[in-house]
Amino acid sequence: MNGLQQKGGVVDMRGISKDEMEKGKVLYSDKDHKFIWLGWSYKKSGEFQANQFLIVDGDEGVLLDPGGVHVFPHVITTVSRYIPLDKIKYLFYSHQDPDVSSGIGLFMNVCPNVKILISRLWLRFVPHFGFTDVNRIETIPDKGMDFNLSRTTLKIIPAHFLHSEGNFSLYDPRAKILFSGDIGASVMPDEDLYFEVENFEKHTRYMEWFHRRYMKGNDVLRKWVSIVRRFEINIIAPQHGAIMSGENVKKFLNWLENLRCGGDIIDEIYGT
Repeated sequence: MNGLQQKGGVVDMRGISKDEMEKGKVLYSDKDHKFIWLGWSYKKSGEFQANQFLIVDGDEGVLLDPGGVHVFPHVITTVSRYIPLDKIKYLFYSHQDPDVSSGIGLFMNVCPNVKILISRLWLRFVPHFGFTDVNRIETIPDKGMDFNLSRTTLKIIPAHFLHSEGNFSLYDPRAKILFSGDIGASVMPDEDLYFEVENFEKHTRYMEWFHRRYMKGNDVLRKWVSIVRRFEINIIAPQHGAIMSGENVKKFLNWLENLRCGGDIIDEIYGT
């Protein structure tokens, strides 16, 4: 499969089948734990492509950055293939951007037992997305936190200013997968879409502009890298673009900690 094809409204790309595009792809599985990619939300209409993920642990689940209104029907349909909606325990929001969180009201309506996990900084912003029941929101402290599903404790890791003031990543120690949010995001052209990074050196061209402009500065990148290197990571799963696994995890962390961005290049941004 080469580049982008359009079949029945479903975007196809290298490394993923049409069936997986529609029904999701399991990135890790054991007898009672799964980490699932829910699909490629991109319709060639100018929006920023986004990934959504689901962790199923025993009889409980957590949705990671479940997305906005336009992806809601697909996400809910795909989630239902893996777990009943009333078994979704948490919606984890890495930050407040609309591509992450503008569907809050819809998700809360169909997942009756779910609670929101979001930075304490964004508690007062949630009502602007149409959801006002603060009793169903658990705010994440700046230092991050652990939280439990049926059989696994997941770790929320600080990622502040990368790019949001209140920003977090999530590590699944059982799957050894890091959901990195916007960190690691790539913006690939329609003629070169792929599910997983194969050639890291080539892939940097699709990450560089986004990280240079959206991330605060190299000192903040280095802080995040120093934290995540403490964990055993087999896969980095960002909110946008291709996932990274194996040696590409190490290559990405090395690349990131040496990147000049944000305040480091402020004169370039201002043109002075």
